[in-house]
Formats: sequence, structure tokens, C-alpha cells
Amino acid sequence: MPLRDPVLYPPFNVVRVSHVEYGATDLEHSKAYWVDTLGFVLTEQTADALYLRGLEERNHHSVVLRKSTDPHAASLGFKVYSEADLDIACRHFSELGLSPEWTRKPFQGRTLSVRDPVGTPLEFYFEMAQVESRLRRYGDYKGARIQRIDHVNCFSPDLQQSHDFYNAIGFRTSEYTAAEGTDDLWAVWMHRKGNVHDMALTNGRGPRLHHVGVWVPGVLDIIHVCDVLATTGWLHSMERGPGRHGISNAFFLYLRDPDGHRIELFNSDYLTCDPDHAPLRWDLRDARRQTLWGARAPKSWFEEGSLFPGAVLADSVFTSGEPIVAP
Repeated sequence: MPLRDPVLYPPFNVVRVSHVEYGATDLEHSKAYWVDTLGFVLTEQTADALYLRGLEERNHHSVVLRKSTDPHAASLGFKVYSEADLDIACRHFSELGLSPEWTRKPFQGRTLSVRDPVGTPLEFYFEMAQVESRLRRYGDYKGARIQRIDHVNCFSPDLQQSHDFYNAIGFRTSEYTAAEGTDDLWAVWMHRKGNVHDMALTNGRGPRLHHVGVWVPGVLDIIHVCDVLATTGWLHSMERGPGRHGISNAFFLYLRDPDGHRIELFNSDYLTCDPDHAPLRWDLRDARRQTLWGARAPKSWFEEGSLFPGAVLADSVFTSGEPIVAP
């Protein structure tokens, strides 16, 4: 089935991806990695959670690490334009038979929770507690000098169904991968905020979270954190890279935190906010789409991801081919 035309006037307005909540088995160990090594700002620490953000961010948090007996991805958060958008979203999801629910979350206003058609847990909110941006406090810069959350990437067992869902609520496609000679979708990169993606959807057993992507100021910040990881006992956490994707033009480094949650350090993509921006197609058998240059991705990168509690895993329905794994 094909890539859908963009919905320029969706039923409600999503601003951007906002935050990710993880289950973490050892908060002090996680803090040593995310804060002391990678350079996230610790906004707040409670008995059962760490609330983290990037240096640029004024929202209270973009990553929550909550104490848990098992590692998992609890939810993916999206900010909407207004309180009214939350009520419209509730009606929209109810009409789709997705059973949305109102929930209370720390430091957030009214929050609407729902699972997308393949079972990915989402939450939508308008208001979050505000904090000081540390963008100009250069003495606070450390690790990778992480600025902000950029995107999430999820495995979907039914890529067409997932694409149709997010397209209908206004996510526009910047780039996509399809099987040679067909319209069968392998992966899509979809955005709201006007760069390459807020949500990437990748074919595979799911639903599972593949990674959270965070924006860093420059290529040298990624190189620097490689040196930091290699000399502070965290070399083993480097899973893939550094390198460059053909898709999105991203300079990247993939990491695994102490619980195995995958983090992408990311920069170098481009502007996509024009309403007539045409999606870029990549052929599934084009090795450059995945790796323009860099070392071969390990098997774990293709097969492993963070589980969503309560989601029923399903195998992919895609049968149109396999990608080339580039060297």
C-alpha cells in the first residue's frame, strides 16, 4: 500500500515529541550514565524517579527514568497546541475505538493516554512545569552537551497501519523506504516540528521502542563523548557508530544505557516545514539509506528494543524483501 498524502489540517494539533518514560532497575547507576557521563540535566530526583532534560529545554523533563523491577518503555509523550486540542484528540481516538483515558502525571497538566493501533502507549498533554533553560550557561555543558529531545523510533509489525494512523493526525512524511518496484512501506520518518522526524516507524516485531534520539550541537560533541565513554568505564555502551545515515543525513552514535535502552546522539538533519515538501524515497535494497558511511550495524541494532508493558507483540506482516546491511 502507498505513502499517504499529508493531512495539512488535522483534527487536532500536535506540536512535537516531548518526552519518553522508561523503567530503570537502578536509578543511581542510570544517573551515573545519563547525567554524569552523557550530560543530561537532572531537573529533579525523587525516591522513585529521575527527571532529565537537555540544556536548551524549558519543559521540566524530556526523559523520565522511573524505578522498576524490569526495564521497559512506559510511554511516549507528545505536546499539543492547546487544552482544546486534548478534548478533540479524545473524541478522535474514541471514534477510532482506541479507548483513550485521562490520567494524571507528575509535572504535567491534563494528560490523555491512548495506544495506537499496534499497541504503542502514547500520552498527549498541553501544559508542563517550566524550568530555566541552560542554553547560555556554558559552564554546565558536559558529556555530549545534549540540547533537546529530537525524535523516537519504534518497531511496528504493520508499517502501513502505523503510517496511516500518524498521517491522519498530521504527522508529515519527510523520507521513507519502500520495496523495489512496489509501494510496500518498510519504514517512514514523520514530523510535526519541521525537521526530519518526531516519530520514525521501522518494520519489525513490535510494538517496541527502538530508540530515543537527542540533538547535540555538533559532530565534535559526538566525537568528544566517544572519548569520554572510552575513558570512564562505559566503552561497552557504544553499540553503533559514529557514522552517517543516508536517510535524514544524520551524523549519529547509538548507545545502550545500563538497562539496555537505546539512545541516539544525533545532528545534521534539515528543514522540512514547507507544506509542499516532497518526501524522499529510498529503495529497500539501497545500502546508502542506512549507512552512508560507517561500520556495519550489529545484529542487536536490528533485533532488540525496549518493551512496552501490556503490549501484545506481533511479527511483521511485511513480505516484500530484506534490506542490504551496509558495511
